[in-house]
Amino acid sequence: MKIRIINGPNLNLLGSREPGTYGTRSFDSFFMELQEKFPEVALDHFQSNIEGELIDALHASAGICDGIVLNAAAYTHTSVGLGDAVAAIQTPVVEVHISNTQAREPFRHVSYIAPHARGIITGFGLKSYELAIRSFL
Repeated sequence: MKIRIINGPNLNLLGSREPGTYGTRSFDSFFMELQEKFPEVALDHFQSNIEGELIDALHASAGICDGIVLNAAAYTHTSVGLGDAVAAIQTPVVEVHISNTQAREPFRHVSYIAPHARGIITGFGLKSYELAIRSFL
């Protein structure tokens, strides 16, 4: 099984960005833990702060991955294009968020991805990614 994790804007700063909300661990160190935890899964990850690159990554993952874990970060709440990209591919997508978006600012309560995602996991910190991977197994 092959699962791709796609992370959106500012998630390259995990570990130093707003540690009260996002924790103190970098995604790269967490990703190594995921690889150890799921040796039977071919995991890879991609991060970009650029909306079009995230759309391209979704398109490129279609047909070669069994699942996509997508944390579009702030683009979740603003990008019709990302929502359309998820709708356009056959590969199932699970939307994840580290924080509980429903407990944050009202604009974060809307997701343009959710209507097209297989499911949504929010608010469990980095464990949200692990739960999303488990949902594909």
